Amino acid sequence: MKIPFPGAGRLTAFENTSLTRKFTILYFFMSIVPMGFLYFLYLQIRDQGSIEIKEYDFFVIMMGIVFLVAAGYFGMRSIFGRLLGLARKERHVIAELLGPEKMNSIDLNNDELVILAESFREITSHLEENVRSLELAKRTLHSVLSRVGQGLSSMENIDTFLNLILETVTDALQAHTGVLVVRDEKKDEFQIKAVAGKNTVRIQKANQEEVSKMLAPYQEARQPMIIHRAEGSESLQKIFPLPILVSPLVLHDNILGMIIVCGRPEPVEFDEEEKNLLMNISLQTAVAIENARLNEDAEKTYFETITALAMAVEAKDTYSRGHSDRVAQFCVMIAKEMGLGQEEMLILQDAAKLHDLGKIGITDDVLRKNGPLNSQETELMKRHPEIGEGIIKPIRSLRPLCDIIRHHHEKLDGSGYPDGLKGDQISLLVRILTVADIFDALTSNRPYRDSYVKKKAFATLYAMKDKLDPKVITAFEKALGAS
Repeated sequence: MKIPFPGAGRLTAFENTSLTRKFTILYFFMSIVPMGFLYFLYLQIRDQGSIEIKEYDFFVIMMGIVFLVAAGYFGMRSIFGRLLGLARKERHVIAELLGPEKMNSIDLNNDELVILAESFREITSHLEENVRSLELAKRTLHSVLSRVGQGLSSMENIDTFLNLILETVTDALQAHTGVLVVRDEKKDEFQIKAVAGKNTVRIQKANQEEVSKMLAPYQEARQPMIIHRAEGSESLQKIFPLPILVSPLVLHDNILGMIIVCGRPEPVEFDEEEKNLLMNISLQTAVAIENARLNEDAEKTYFETITALAMAVEAKDTYSRGHSDRVAQFCVMIAKEMGLGQEEMLILQDAAKLHDLGKIGITDDVLRKNGPLNSQETELMKRHPEIGEGIIKPIRSLRPLCDIIRHHHEKLDGSGYPDGLKGDQISLLVRILTVADIFDALTSNRPYRDSYVKKKAFATLYAMKDKLDPKVITAFEKALGAS
């Protein structure tokens, strides 16, 4: 059992108090008490003309004063000693924090307190720089997350996401240029998928076969690699500026492609931490590419199934066999005549092949009826555009077809179905399909009439100028006449 000595609690409280309080207490013992004794002697001389004190008492008082002054002196020396000892003891820590350049700027021949003050000033400055760097990193991270979020919310295909990844990685690693190449399994070579940063022209113009041969050794390594300025070959430097950080996109032991970031301000090189960062990003990118390919394969299978269903619908009716293929051919002819782009022509062609897909939901007795439909049957038949849209809507890649399939029976005067759209509410692609669809119906045999000749069919179309777009009809007539 520990027995505390008297005054131990007060001593502990003194040790734990602030420097200002310690100096105040020590100053009181060193100065105020002796001055109080001198003032007492002064009052005796002033009032009595002499000092009346016994020699022994005077000795005790003087020894007490000496003791108090000595205690104050050694107390202050102890405080200063610990403070200066801290400066000497932690000098190597300060040097490690500041670095050799900053530490050399501090004059070590100065007084220890000056050294300590200068050290703390440098440390404060160093911490302020770190805080600014952290704030910059925070803003950069926020920007990256914001861009990734926007990319994910607006992404319609994997290409958009790959471009976003490459731009972000290039900026984050402070590289001049970023390149993402994807392996073509059929040709067994790399093809440039995305380029970001500066001086991208020479990379985009590079021969794909040459690039593939150049990257082959790094494919075999299956690990991220750093190619420093002193290591790069001349052929490599012609396309990719040094230094280079390359990381293969590996998934299930398969090489899907590579991410390459290259070029930096002199004399900065890539380091191991950045290599590990790029490796982690590459793993996630490889997963994204593989998922996109699997999704694309699934959608391709679904599209082929839907196309087969559309053909099955046509097979039910001998009068409509080949109708969708002919309408698709007419749509492409009109689109070319009107100067539409390749992408719009492909959308139009696919929509034409599937435009009557919804008829699979119509009963055979209505679909194959010989003669005009009654009002109830007509209302049932009018549902097929909505049914067709509902079948293809779950497929992301087929969503551009939804508007065309749903509205291919709309008319400019609002008399069409299912939504009764008018004028500019009907897109150009829908107008083209409508004209091609009606033309093929007019020029095909029906149970209730014979097919129209081309001239009569166009006359019928022009007579419907309030319902159909005359510009589309004219373009179709020119295209058909030139074919």
